[in-house]
Amino acid sequence: MSKKLPAPEDDEALARAVRDSAQQIWQAGLGAFAKAQEEGGSAFTRLVRDGSALQKRAREVEEATDIVGRKASRAVTRENRRTGGSWGKLEQVFEDRVARALATIGVPAASEVEALRRRVDELERTLAELAGRLPASPAPRKRRGAKALDEPEDGEGA
Repeated sequence: MSKKLPAPEDDEALARAVRDSAQQIWQAGLGAFAKAQEEGGSAFTRLVRDGSALQKRAREVEEATDIVGRKASRAVTRENRRTGGSWGKLEQVFEDRVARALATIGVPAASEVEALRRRVDELERTLAELAGRLPASPAPRKRRGAKALDEPEDGEGA
């Protein structure tokens, strides 16, 4: 069965090659059947015995694999539980150290910046009251990158 099949363009040659291959496969099957009949039932018995041994071995391997898989899964679950808390502690230690380092070089914390912003707002309102420019309710404070609500947009007003 070492013949090469012809190119698919030649439909007749391809069909002939497929028929020849099928014939050879059929003849090989008949030859195997004849050989098995010559050797009698002992070859069949031997094949059944070998197949049973292989099947038993495959079952043992499958059971061992299942046991190992269950043990590995339990170990991974235990390890995840154990290290989950460790990661949280590690993150907290890291955040604390970064905050201390920033404080050491004089970078204010977010809460300090917010307190300072509130204090500036309060001082601005007091100055506006003193100057008589404060409306009944305080105007919204313009934040970095945002427009104040009472500012006209480009092309409007003026």
